[in-house]
Amino acid sequence: MLIVGLTGGIGAGKSSVARLLAGHGAAVVDVDALGREIIAPGGSAVPAVLERFGSDLAGPDGGIDRPALASIVFNDPDELAALNEISHPAINELLDERIESIGAAGTTDVVVLDMAVLTESTLGRNTRFPYEIVVTVEAPPDIRLERLIERGMTSDDAKARLASQATDEQRREVSNFVIGNGGGSDELADATTKLWDALRRLAEERAA
Repeated sequence: MLIVGLTGGIGAGKSSVARLLAGHGAAVVDVDALGREIIAPGGSAVPAVLERFGSDLAGPDGGIDRPALASIVFNDPDELAALNEISHPAINELLDERIESIGAAGTTDVVVLDMAVLTESTLGRNTRFPYEIVVTVEAPPDIRLERLIERGMTSDDAKARLASQATDEQRREVSNFVIGNGGGSDELADATTKLWDALRRLAEERAA
C-alpha cells in the first residue's frame, strides 16, 4: 500500500481534498478523529492525561473535558508539548491498527492520513506503517481567514489559529505534491483528480 500524509493549514481545504480522494477510491483515516478517540471514555490516553493535567479534567462520562484541556494547552507551548508526548504515541498505535485493517481488507492500495499536524510532529511517522508521500493543500491567508469566520470564529480567534500553525513554506519543504485551493470547487476537483492519478501510478510502481 501507498501511505500518504495529507495536510494543510486550517481553512485551506484539506478535508475537502480528503473527501474527493475517498470518492476516487482511497481509504482515508481521519487522524484528528483518532486524537479525539484516545481521550474519549475508555480512550487509551485518558489515564495519562488525568495524571499529568489533573483529575478535574475528567468529564462526567469518564472521558476528558476537551474544552478544559484546550484552555490549558492552547497558549502554553510547554503544556502542549506535554500533551503531545502522551497523545501522539497513542494516536500512532491507533493508526497502525487502522492501516493494518485496511490492508487486510484489500479494497484499496492507497491510504490517506488526513492530518492537520504533520510538519510539526511525528504523527504518522513513528509507526509500523509510516507515510511515504506528503500532500499539502494551500489557500491564500485572506481566503482561509474568510472561511474560518464563515464557520463562526471571531476574526481574532481565526487569526490566532492561523498564526499557531506551521507556515506554507514549512509544509512545502516536506511535500511531494501541493494542491492550491484558492479557486472554486471545480478547480479543486480537477486538481485532486490529477493528484489521484499520480498516486495510483506510484502505488502501482511500488506493487510491481
